Amino acid sequence: MSLPDRIDPPPPKRIYRWDLDKTYLRTEFDTLRQLVSTALQKAHEKVAVPGAAALIRELKQTGDVRLCIISGSPRQMRSVLEEKLRLDGVVWDELILKDNVRNLLRGRFKALRGQVGYKLPALLESRLASPVEAEEVLFGDDAEADAFVYSLYADLIAGRVDERVLRQVLEHAEVYPDDRDRILTTWKKIPPADPVRRIFIHLDRLTPPHYFSRYGPRVVPVFNYFQAALVLAGDGILTAPQAIRVAVEMAQTAGYNLLTLSNSFQDLIRRGLPLQKLTANLAQALEGPGALVTAVRPVPDIVRAFTKRIAALGTTPKPPPAVVIDYLQVIDDARPRTRRAQKPDRTKAGTPKGEGGR
Repeated sequence: MSLPDRIDPPPPKRIYRWDLDKTYLRTEFDTLRQLVSTALQKAHEKVAVPGAAALIRELKQTGDVRLCIISGSPRQMRSVLEEKLRLDGVVWDELILKDNVRNLLRGRFKALRGQVGYKLPALLESRLASPVEAEEVLFGDDAEADAFVYSLYADLIAGRVDERVLRQVLEHAEVYPDDRDRILTTWKKIPPADPVRRIFIHLDRLTPPHYFSRYGPRVVPVFNYFQAALVLAGDGILTAPQAIRVAVEMAQTAGYNLLTLSNSFQDLIRRGLPLQKLTANLAQALEGPGALVTAVRPVPDIVRAFTKRIAALGTTPKPPPAVVIDYLQVIDDARPRTRRAQKPDRTKAGTPKGEGGR
């Protein structure tokens, strides 16, 4: 009896690209002691950012998506990081880590913290192996250069950045010559497309959200992953019940309270994201037939808080306008944070009231 032909999974319709440190994992690496401590942590000692694992699990529900993790963590940590992801119930398709041992042996010290020369070629090479029609949603943080690198990656594929500008960026970012060649070679092989729908920046450093307006509305800074879930529900990628499940896990496992979560919704509305229509869907998910309220209480209070806060806002701002990013004007964002400004003052970071607490 002949065996049936192998059935390959369908090509992904959407690709989610995640960073790890400060995006998925709570990691500190500003000092040598913090670096050593992070390197020695076991899998069960590592702590995920609240809601990150829940959001990934919801995004993977459709089955026609791909999860690609590109992290600056060293390859020597692969087994620990993989174990941590498994403990969190996260199933990934691609995990790319940085070869810092090779960088050290070759005396490439700038590459140890450099982001453009590492993440940009990794993103481009992964895209080259992806279906042309696949959309993308990217997740990073404000600790390094994710908003810059992700936006540049998106605009390179879409043909909005020419080779002259790219070469200037790579020179200013002090990318090594072999990595420059790798970037240029891969980029020219990628079929033109405009796949990147959203770029989420987790505000680990509490950078003021308006700082990222230079990158246009595609980049959405978030104080927590319930905010990301709300935006994705507004985009039609997640359903309202899925967004609520992210909130529920944050409330149950990380101590988030209803005031903080309702402030998160209000903050997005104030920034002009068109989410007002989502309120009714959230209410139905919580209070309608088969609602989550039967399993979790007192989550319905969230919707009532949403409704009151949205009504109190009156006329909401217009959505932020699209912009043409001048990468040569924002090129300092391509440098490692230690070469740029120091950590922003948290007292002036523009955090919505209630966001910093639980």
